Amino acid sequence: MEKVTAEIEVDAPVRRVYDQWSRLEELPSFMSMVEEVRPTEGHDLTHWVVRVAGVRREFDARTTEMVPDERISWVSVAEEMHSGSVRFTPLGPDRTRVAVEMGWAPESFIEKAGAALHLDQRAVESDLKRFKENIENDDGTGRDTIAGNDPDIAP
Repeated sequence: MEKVTAEIEVDAPVRRVYDQWSRLEELPSFMSMVEEVRPTEGHDLTHWVVRVAGVRREFDARTTEMVPDERISWVSVAEEMHSGSVRFTPLGPDRTRVAVEMGWAPESFIEKAGAALHLDQRAVESDLKRFKENIENDDGTGRDTIAGNDPDIAP
């Protein structure tokens, strides 16, 4: 199983950062390899559609931990092909460290080559930067507050 770890510090309170990650259905808005996450049966089971190195995969995952403002963890069911956790560490009232660890089992030659070239690592690092930009440019209401992107703010 390949392991990818990355972390970033964001200028947002831990509660807001955790709340954003806990809405798993919204992961595709900043995670490039995730196409879809949707709830299935029960409150802890989700169906994932991901694209890794151009290969589309679907699997169900069980949320194994959801500790508010601390961590979220999951593992695929049926076959162990994907697992992950996100840890949230408050660094002050308006600053949070986000640490991601994911494991996945590359199957095809293309997936194995991408892992060997650390394309998965670079993708997760890029995704965290996109998450940082999104949450730091959001006022907590879900509306982008950069001038020109919010109809209530004149450019």
